[in-house]
Amino acid sequence: MSQQTGSVAIVGGHVVPIEGPPVPDGTVLIRDGVITAVGAKVRLPRDVEVVDASGKWVLPGFIDAHAHLGVWEEGEGWAGNDVNEMTDPNGARLRALDAINPSDEGFSDALAGGITSCVVKPGSGNPIGGQTVAIKTWGRIVDEMVIKSPVSVKSALGENPKRVYGDRQKLPSTRLGVAAVIRDAFVKAQDYRARRDAALKKKEPFERDLSAEVLVSVLERELPWCQHTHRADDISTAIRLADEFGYRLVINHATEAYLLADVIAERGIACIVGPLFHTRTKVEVRNRSLATAGKLANAGVTVALTTDHPVVAIDFLVHQASFAVREGMSREDALRSITINPASILGFADRVGSLAKGKDGDVVIWSGDPLDVLQRAERVFVSGHQVYRYADGRGVVTNPYRTGSATGPAELPNRLSYRTRTRPSTAVNGT
Repeated sequence: MSQQTGSVAIVGGHVVPIEGPPVPDGTVLIRDGVITAVGAKVRLPRDVEVVDASGKWVLPGFIDAHAHLGVWEEGEGWAGNDVNEMTDPNGARLRALDAINPSDEGFSDALAGGITSCVVKPGSGNPIGGQTVAIKTWGRIVDEMVIKSPVSVKSALGENPKRVYGDRQKLPSTRLGVAAVIRDAFVKAQDYRARRDAALKKKEPFERDLSAEVLVSVLERELPWCQHTHRADDISTAIRLADEFGYRLVINHATEAYLLADVIAERGIACIVGPLFHTRTKVEVRNRSLATAGKLANAGVTVALTTDHPVVAIDFLVHQASFAVREGMSREDALRSITINPASILGFADRVGSLAKGKDGDVVIWSGDPLDVLQRAERVFVSGHQVYRYADGRGVVTNPYRTGSATGPAELPNRLSYRTRTRPSTAVNGT
């Protein structure tokens, strides 16, 4: 029934709402795709499907705060790599949404890892990479998967943009050049806003500039600025630019952010940390540490985790949280870093990130504590529809292209179980 109606009651499990204490022998009731009740004693309607989660853990679907799912496809080479438009240092008008392929293998892997939402971002080859989007990890048409669009603008400091354009002997080929490109773009956006407002006041036509319009949204704090940055000096530059123009900064990757933890916490800047499992592929990540997330959280910084998929396989998101706990992060902070924190940081916590009345019915039944690396996601629900199930030694994903057809929902083996993944180079596209 849940496939057709999006209505299901998950009963008897150890429910972890995230924003509230755990509920032993709890119930999560989803009606028409939306959570209507969470608690120990919930009255069930007669027409709802009941799923017994006794002995299991029940949590909200996890969220990867920074990935390239669907725009940097696995095993497809150049044909599936649409993550970087490295022909214009200012790509503010570019949208990750326009390049997402819902049939990318990573979507099946995400469900196997209990991830039901993801923020898809352009890469880091340009100083200004483009607009990001929050989507569900299951669906047939990307427009139907969107939670919020756009959610931020991606920008990059450090090695990646200076290498891309330095190899061409053009601006920006240095760190000071990268900062200048960003500064120039915001000054032009300020001038554009003044011209636009004057024209509107006089009811006169004006020539639109799509990149400038996006940057005006950043200046007016409608969109946060997701700043790819690793080294402490680059983080300082990110803060300097944010202070200069007044936009809301979110530090992404944050490899050396622990060196400035007190400064970051004092300014209320959130950090999206990771990926934590990759090797030290370049100078600016030589201080990568599994302890960074915990150090930041313990200093009072709001932390989310990222796999930067496909730099690290997206289904390893929860394992990064587990290792962060091993290295000093609290269990509560670790779970929040892959649930409510990314949703709150990027402005879609009204939809997902915790189990609460009125939120989307994105729920995962785990075999046990998800921070135990021996446990697995057994059943995954998106808007109350079961889209993934693990049984008999394999994971099965409901095929979104067949759902609702005359033959009923079809199932696809999760490709994670039988295909060896090939990881593309991380030199420019990812970390």
